[in-house]
Amino acid sequence: MVEQVDLIKRRIKEAQDRQKLYADRRRTYLQFNVGDHVFLKISPSKGVTRFGKREKLRPKFIGPFEILERIGHVAYRLALPPNLPDVHDVFHISMLRKYVYDPKHVVRYDEVVLNYDLSYEKKPVKILGRKVQVLRNKEIPIVKVLWNRHGQEEATWELEEKNVS
Repeated sequence: MVEQVDLIKRRIKEAQDRQKLYADRRRTYLQFNVGDHVFLKISPSKGVTRFGKREKLRPKFIGPFEILERIGHVAYRLALPPNLPDVHDVFHISMLRKYVYDPKHVVRYDEVVLNYDLSYEKKPVKILGRKVQVLRNKEIPIVKVLWNRHGQEEATWELEEKNVS
């Protein structure tokens, strides 16, 4: 009986050692410096609005944010924007992901005049193409319209009679 208990203990120890070896191989040890930029992981909670997003449309990470100071071995204080006043600024390292700078990440934007309902006026800039949509009984002339504050990949096909030249 004692021998069987010892055998079970040895097998459990071997299984634990295998699990630890597997976990250690996959583990990456992160360390950030003051001034580095990181993304912050936001955890999903169904029905809860966090960081201004809800459920499906919410990204997994937001940022990048600058690290202001290191607190202990596993926590960092981040420089959060003023639109997140209710969020505590100290995070565990498991909530952070390294940010690698890319010039494509710089977003240029023009000043947009917003209406009271947070919409803006969309004006056609140029007609990029014309074609005729053929249906069973009729033909509909349509044009590809480039809109202000949008790129060519966002141009849309519109009815010719509805649009401006």
